[in-house]
Amino acid sequence: MPMSRPPLIAISLLSACMLAYEVVLTRLFSMVLWHHFAYMIISAAMLGYGASGTALALLKEKIAPHFGAVYLTAAAAMAFLMPAAFLLAQQVPYNPLELLWDTTQPAKLLAIYLLMMLPFFCGGLSIGLVWWRFGREAGRIYAYDMLGAGAGSLGVIGVLFLLPPERFLIMLTALALLAAAIAVIELQMKQRSLMKAFIGLALLVAVVPSGNWLEVRPSPYKDLSQTLHVAGAHVVAERSSPLGQITVVENTRIPFRHAPGMSLNSTDEPAPQLAIFVDGDGPSVLTRFDGELAPLDYLDQLTSALPYHVLETPHAEPHVRRHAGPHVLVLGAGAGSDVLQALYRGAGEVDAVELDRNIIDLVKKRFHEFAGDLYIRPDVHVHEAEARGFVNATHKRFDLIQVALLDSFGIASAGLYGLSESYLYTVEALQTYLSRLTPGGVLAITRWLSLPPRDTLKLFATAAVALEREGIANPAARLVMIRGWKTVTLLVKNGDFTGPEIDAIKQFSRERSFDVAYYPGMRADEANHYNLLDKPYFFEGATALLSTQRQSFIDRYKFYIEPATDNRPYFFRFFKWSAAAELFALRKQGGMPLLDWSYPLLAATLVQAFIASILLILAPLAVSRARRSLPPGRMAFYFLAIGLAFMFMEIAFIQKFVLFLAHPLYAIAVVLCAFLVFAAAGSRLAGRWHGNADAGRYLILAVAGIAAFSLLYLALLPYLFRFLIHLPDAAKIPISIALIAPLALCMGIPFPTGMARLASTADDAIPWAWAINGFASVIGAVLATLLAIHLGFAAVILLAVLIYTAAAAALRGQG
Repeated sequence: MPMSRPPLIAISLLSACMLAYEVVLTRLFSMVLWHHFAYMIISAAMLGYGASGTALALLKEKIAPHFGAVYLTAAAAMAFLMPAAFLLAQQVPYNPLELLWDTTQPAKLLAIYLLMMLPFFCGGLSIGLVWWRFGREAGRIYAYDMLGAGAGSLGVIGVLFLLPPERFLIMLTALALLAAAIAVIELQMKQRSLMKAFIGLALLVAVVPSGNWLEVRPSPYKDLSQTLHVAGAHVVAERSSPLGQITVVENTRIPFRHAPGMSLNSTDEPAPQLAIFVDGDGPSVLTRFDGELAPLDYLDQLTSALPYHVLETPHAEPHVRRHAGPHVLVLGAGAGSDVLQALYRGAGEVDAVELDRNIIDLVKKRFHEFAGDLYIRPDVHVHEAEARGFVNATHKRFDLIQVALLDSFGIASAGLYGLSESYLYTVEALQTYLSRLTPGGVLAITRWLSLPPRDTLKLFATAAVALEREGIANPAARLVMIRGWKTVTLLVKNGDFTGPEIDAIKQFSRERSFDVAYYPGMRADEANHYNLLDKPYFFEGATALLSTQRQSFIDRYKFYIEPATDNRPYFFRFFKWSAAAELFALRKQGGMPLLDWSYPLLAATLVQAFIASILLILAPLAVSRARRSLPPGRMAFYFLAIGLAFMFMEIAFIQKFVLFLAHPLYAIAVVLCAFLVFAAAGSRLAGRWHGNADAGRYLILAVAGIAAFSLLYLALLPYLFRFLIHLPDAAKIPISIALIAPLALCMGIPFPTGMARLASTADDAIPWAWAINGFASVIGAVLATLLAIHLGFAAVILLAVLIYTAAAAALRGQG
């Protein structure tokens, strides 16, 4: 009996599952490994879709008699592969730290990549089958497909507030099985028992206990994994949200003593602490506090205590003197260590900004007695907000803005944050912080000490550029830097440092055996006295960065220390190709940890994406009869170009919206949703022009629209973000979708326009066009990230515009 209508509801549910799975994988890989793998996950998804298109093109004649059975098999396989592929990937002993050391690691990375591709292959095959079988209703199928995809990518944010990501995988499996059951009805299949079987399986999966088999197993090299191996350590609380998996650890035998960079001269013992890990990274600590300040003496032995001594200088100018104690803003307050330090040093008022509600709730509720009700004190005001958004929106002025030490020492020293966007340490960020200081106020940023100096000098250069952009003629007079044995603290003052303040800085450092790395007027012989290095690297670097030879020094330096900007917010990227060979040659002498591991990982992913897409998308067509139906050269270039350009735009805007939406996961979900839904609308619009003599002109108008909106956004988005970043997520998400909508609408037009042109001239070449576009999408996701790191988001977007323009010219030439 012929099937009269496509399974539209089933298609919508399957698309929702695939896109939700794509987004949730970024959370899971952040928990298992280190930085988010958005570029790799998107590339793997595109590989699965592309490979399924190739398989369908080669096997459609054999599949045709068994359409219903193959569709249901593929949908069911996708359902079970979503958790299975991830669980299998966890069994691969992959360690990015060994990527350039262990020759088996690239193969392990490829294995993970291919495992992640499998569910998308099965889902793509299901949807591709429907497209092929019900081609005359392509418009309706496309609409339901994209509607489901948009709902899935956006809905995952809300669901992850309710379920941990590993449990969400099971819910996606149940939903995909339900989609298969619905397909039995929509396809009017005679085997109605299949519907009952799929519903039964969906219910069984939904209620089955998670158990240890579904447990996320972080890398053994992560901080949490290592901490739990210490005798007496055990988990006392866990919380999950889209922002991270929070784990609180207590050790009843070996107490936590977390005081980063505490002076070796100190005889003070830290108060009892609980360790807090986010996605297995950390720890930060929750300190026992009963209202008494004396047990917090150790907090004055950290480099981060320096700004309080500067603010308390007795001979400061009258407008700097603060009788009631300084008003302090702590960015990235976490569980409150920096807040306690501010209270110990006599702060009159503390504003604490923390993005993750779960951390605030743990301090306020679950451990409120342990924390001494720290976050409900009348002199402490806690704000659940993103740091840049809060600072932009507030009208307050602060005597001290303290940027907390947010990342773990292990991650920082291993260079595993290199691909992560951080808008906290950009030139524009520092300008924003400085604009909220009172006259004579101080911005203080503490970082881990790395040798040779990397992020510290990059931060110093960023501060110097920020002061110059603020019109400060002599930035050198407003900067101070000290270092201990493990941490470095940079001070940026809203005014020149005075003689008494410099004396206080020297005394503070001398009493704690901290080295003064830079202060205005410092001599070279004052550096490198306590924590001895071969040379006074920090002082030499600071003075070079303040000289007229700054750019020459940056260019010659072994590591990439160019100041980070909102256009290139990769503060933790230090990799330079020019130094890679030298560092690799030193591997037997300990040189490997000096490499920025994340960059080689990205390069390796690009290589594997290229090879995998050749083998799974293009090669099968090349060795089949389809090789006789290659599209003309201009058409092949057209589909390659629009595939690359689309991914360049999508990846660049995902990364750009991280600033506005405060977290990579939010940006991935919202931007994917907007691009998918409105690109689909653009495709539907283009479908109405098929056969129209003016279709080519409409393509030119679409490309012109892409160029116009891209240029407009490059000019306006920084100002819009600054003006709107303080709004709640419920407002920022629809604003983001509305901003992306017109651009995505235009971007949805080129692909169906090219397909229509090919269908009228060489329809046998359509599988090749699909495969070439898929190949471009696979490598484009990774290549866009690589280009953004080197050139910035603006350059990637402009490059995408140029590629779209070249594609339009190629199509016109083909006509």
